[in-house]
Amino acid sequence: MTDSKYFTTTKKGEIFELKAELNSDKKEKKKEAVKKVIASMTVGKDVSALFPDVVNCMQTDNLELKKLVYLYLMNYAKSQPDMAIMAVNTFVKDCEDPNPLIRALAVRTMGCIRVDKITEYLCEPLRKCLKDEDPYVRKTAAVCVAKLHDINAQLVEDQGFLDTLKDLISDSNPMVVANAVAALSEIAESHPSSNLLDLNPQSINKLLTALNECTEWGQIFILDCLASYTPKDDREAQSICERVTPRLSHANSAVVLSAVKVLMKFMEMLSKDLDYYGTLLKKLAPPLVTLLSAEPELQYVALRNINLIVQKRPEILKHEMKVFFVKYNDPIYVKLEKLDIMIRLASQANIAQVLAELKEYATEVDVDFVRKAVRAIGRCAIKVEQSAERCVSTLLDLIQTKVNYVVQEAIVVIKDIFRKYPNKYESVIATLCENLDSLDEPEARAAMIWIVGEYAERIDNADELLESFLEGFHDESTQVQLQLLTAIVKLFLKKPTETQELVQQVLSLATQDSDNPDLRDRGYIYWRLLSTDPVAAKEVVLAEKPLISEETDLIEPTLLDELICYIGTLASVYHKPPSAFVEGGRGVVHKSLPPRTASSESTESPETAPAGAPPGEQLDVVPTQGDLLGDLLNLDLGPPVSGPPLATSAVQIGAVDLLGGGLDSLMGDEPEGIGAPNFVAPPAAAVPASLGAPMGSGLSDLFDLTSGVGTLSGSYVAPKAVWLPAMKAKGLEISGTFTRQAGSISMDLQLTNKALQVMTDFAIQFNRNSFGLAPAAPLQVHAPLSPTQTVEISLPLSTAGSVMKTEPLNNLQVAVKNNIDVFYFSTLYPLHILFVEDGKMDRQMFLATWKDIPNENEAQFQIRDCPLNAEAVSSRLQGSSIFTVARRNVEGQDMLYQSLRLTNGIWVLAELRIQPGNPSFTLSLKCRAPEVSQHVYQAYETILKN
Repeated sequence: MTDSKYFTTTKKGEIFELKAELNSDKKEKKKEAVKKVIASMTVGKDVSALFPDVVNCMQTDNLELKKLVYLYLMNYAKSQPDMAIMAVNTFVKDCEDPNPLIRALAVRTMGCIRVDKITEYLCEPLRKCLKDEDPYVRKTAAVCVAKLHDINAQLVEDQGFLDTLKDLISDSNPMVVANAVAALSEIAESHPSSNLLDLNPQSINKLLTALNECTEWGQIFILDCLASYTPKDDREAQSICERVTPRLSHANSAVVLSAVKVLMKFMEMLSKDLDYYGTLLKKLAPPLVTLLSAEPELQYVALRNINLIVQKRPEILKHEMKVFFVKYNDPIYVKLEKLDIMIRLASQANIAQVLAELKEYATEVDVDFVRKAVRAIGRCAIKVEQSAERCVSTLLDLIQTKVNYVVQEAIVVIKDIFRKYPNKYESVIATLCENLDSLDEPEARAAMIWIVGEYAERIDNADELLESFLEGFHDESTQVQLQLLTAIVKLFLKKPTETQELVQQVLSLATQDSDNPDLRDRGYIYWRLLSTDPVAAKEVVLAEKPLISEETDLIEPTLLDELICYIGTLASVYHKPPSAFVEGGRGVVHKSLPPRTASSESTESPETAPAGAPPGEQLDVVPTQGDLLGDLLNLDLGPPVSGPPLATSAVQIGAVDLLGGGLDSLMGDEPEGIGAPNFVAPPAAAVPASLGAPMGSGLSDLFDLTSGVGTLSGSYVAPKAVWLPAMKAKGLEISGTFTRQAGSISMDLQLTNKALQVMTDFAIQFNRNSFGLAPAAPLQVHAPLSPTQTVEISLPLSTAGSVMKTEPLNNLQVAVKNNIDVFYFSTLYPLHILFVEDGKMDRQMFLATWKDIPNENEAQFQIRDCPLNAEAVSSRLQGSSIFTVARRNVEGQDMLYQSLRLTNGIWVLAELRIQPGNPSFTLSLKCRAPEVSQHVYQAYETILKN
């Protein structure tokens, strides 16, 4: 009879009976009783009252009974810590048992009893087991150290168990090596700063030797450990790759992915000119293809990993397009992922094949899949220019099917094709207009309206088409309303005589009848532009649009590099770094690929942009459709100007929330940063007194005084300057400066009331700017500002705001509102307020990065009339977070090698030459975003001369 009988009894008074049976002299009866106890425990009954009786049964030679008692002990030791101490003697005894299975069982159970009181008693038995002659006991003891470390880390370190674990990496048994590596990796994860896995070529060699002989899980532990090692040169990287490559043919997909991870990481260090590099690329393709013949769930995990690999190295799978063709019985999640990879692999060589396949998919029955297939055809057109014509004709064929959702998706992607190839395929507009009536989805309606507005001069009845949309204006979604408003304004600017009524109607609907602040703001801006300066309106609204990029959904390069280091883990399935979804006290270490060797092509150094975006790209962003709603200040006001006060318009407007609402940069499809030469300020608006800038996501970091160097660094603070004279702001004078103290940036303001009335209800907002500066808290003026009164305010700033490249780079456009009006001014902030306190590079990294940055990115400047010596220069610059990495004396000249990092992750490397007795210094700057160099030089000048 099976053990299921133990789970069927529900007698009352059972505990008493079990107690008697547990104390029986007969071994069989005892065993039966323990089985009943375990069964009760399994189904959730509380049998902790039997603890002493069960522990008494430990003294037995029967392995089965011992296992059952140990199981009970693990479960109840935490709730009965005092009783658990009774078991210590038995553990000690069992750890010296002649049977290795019993020794291992004892040490395994010891690790699972998470009771502080008894851990110290278990150190001695554990020490013996770590040096046991039997490898089975040693490998179990290795894992026990990791468990014990989790309970009491200090004890493990004091007892020297970590050193013993490190010694086990040199063990003769591969399974012991694998478990030692697993235990050390686990401990290292919870203590990122400790260098436990101190890997060197000798220990790597031992791991590679053990790799061939241990179990599949052991191999995964060792491969993951290898992935965290950085070889000293490309030869060592190649040697490791050669020894890891055989793992690619393993039957277990986890081993294959771990091997792929190691190879992808070390390939960074190999030159593309090497024959071995080409061989390795060829060897990587078959195992990845094989993973796709597994069951759907495994296929999905493999496809998510392949998606990352293809973005990093498309050449690996460029000849394997057919494997990603969708099968009729694939689940939808596999189909969509395959489709995504097909687009990434699409090239001129295989585009005909891909398009034929996509056209077939567009006639499937699964709506989601069909939509994605139609979008994919559009993405192919944008990615492979030679295929654009064929893609457009394919899309037109699909429109002729008159299937509603196919037509709508096709119109959305054709709009993108127009953006990519202007004046090329506009002949299809007539066909699109025939399908106007069938459009019911906001995105498709918005795309069609954009096309009509953009090409209004080619469409005879453009005004009728747009008027038909206008009839149900208030029932449309915000996206369609915004697009319709802009399209009609474009139409008016192209055909002013015929469409005056139409533009009046839409402006009235958008401003007077709408509750949506974004729509109102955009309507008011257009109204002001059209009424004050139609020429400027034309320049703004009909400005040339930037071409859209090929791949809009590529993962950002530094994140991609980090995810490559997590292949085969959850991070590679979510396409997010572990820090985004792992909670808890454990510090998540940010991994990155090793720097390329000099022979390889230039790439981002792992230290270059830890903040996320690649430096060159972070500053120049073409907005996506989703980034539609900015705010009123998105209009680029140009650099600081002095001139007459901003005029107000005669158009009367109700209480509009000018600072808190949102006006995008005229249109999602228009370029940002358009100059508005004669920008007219909106009239006074009632803004709630509580209005303030949104709290940036980096606010917690902003006030974290313990971050960075941990000392209060006092960087240079410029004296306050008048930013907004009273004559331009109806009596409000604003002076200010910027400061950085202990990692916090502030705008120190001085507000003076030179008017004859009291000022209240202050609020402040910044336009988007190059480094995302934004108020981290509302502008707090605690009491009304009386005439002639002056108040000093320190406004904390964060760098978590929206980013848009400005000209000049450090230009900040500010709007300040009070009960009288809204006032605008521009100021230039000194770049050194953005120098972070942990901007010191180590020497090796400095050298590698300096070589890695192209020579054309180097800029030279002269700093004149500076009588300081090298010591004083180094000390003064360090106060403003410019750190001296190394100092040399070459032919009587002092050479200072310095590094600094900006808040957005851009590193700047400097070489400062100082000739003793000569007040002129030569400054050479190297940076991946060269446009920053001029401003860094100005920061050097400012700091050294003040």
